[in-house]
Amino acid sequence: MVSEGYSNVRGGLAGRRRSWMGWQFVGPFMAVFALVFLAPIAYSIYLSLFRTRLIGGTSFVGADNYLGVLQDPQFWSAFGRVALFLVVQVPIMLFLALLVALAIDSGRLYGTAFFRISVFLPYAVPAVVATLMWGFMYGTRFGLIGNINEAFGLSLPDPLSPDLVLASIGNIVTWEFVGYNMLILYSALKVVNPSLYEAAALDGAGQLRIIWAIKLPALRGALVIATIFSIIGSFQLFNEPSILKTIAPNSVTTYFTPNFYAYSLSFAGQQFNYSATVAIVMGIITMIVAYIVQLRGMRKAV
Repeated sequence: MVSEGYSNVRGGLAGRRRSWMGWQFVGPFMAVFALVFLAPIAYSIYLSLFRTRLIGGTSFVGADNYLGVLQDPQFWSAFGRVALFLVVQVPIMLFLALLVALAIDSGRLYGTAFFRISVFLPYAVPAVVATLMWGFMYGTRFGLIGNINEAFGLSLPDPLSPDLVLASIGNIVTWEFVGYNMLILYSALKVVNPSLYEAAALDGAGQLRIIWAIKLPALRGALVIATIFSIIGSFQLFNEPSILKTIAPNSVTTYFTPNFYAYSLSFAGQQFNYSATVAIVMGIITMIVAYIVQLRGMRKAV
């Protein structure tokens, strides 16, 4: 009896020791995670519950800021703009990435490694540099469009006009991220068992049939991941409009995108509390949309 009790005590101590050993490994990550992720979110939520006035100082307002965002026409204008951007630009970008990944995986291209690096290379260009480069090419007075108009006597439309600037930004983002999404899809294709292709070829299946019956089903999970990343990136659109505003100030407003709106409220309008509220609302919307896409995509995959 005594020995059994002693064994139980030793077993309990060993279990607690192993438990603490696990926390010693996880602890540093949890501390950094709390410091750089949880703490900023908590502070933003705290800021969103207050309002600072020139007269009266800072006061607690509860959910008033959130009600203000939901009734803010500038916020919904910005949200509608990025939603349109998402619906149009993301499918085009993923379709191009899919075509490139399938072309590289087919093994029928010469210089596959060079082609793959060339397509991926724009992703290595910083967003600021890429936007400035395309912005100057878009220029009708000093850029490529202006040079073409002058050389051939044409009158091409201004890509930085208010009606076309969103499409121009979509072109920049597509140029930047086609290679990134191509790499995700190409990596998924490389793990497909080659014996499936051999069996399909023996059964007389052509390349289109192999793509439809083998490759596309194998890419479903990777497409869901790429779509989620693209949705998050669309709702976070900031660098491109903020840079283009210096080139085309009449086309890009301070509420062009929700992130740009929050930035303008905070650093130009000194409305830190309302800016934090806009950021939180957009974070919640992004999380909900990404989660719905993940659920639907994984359900179809199953």
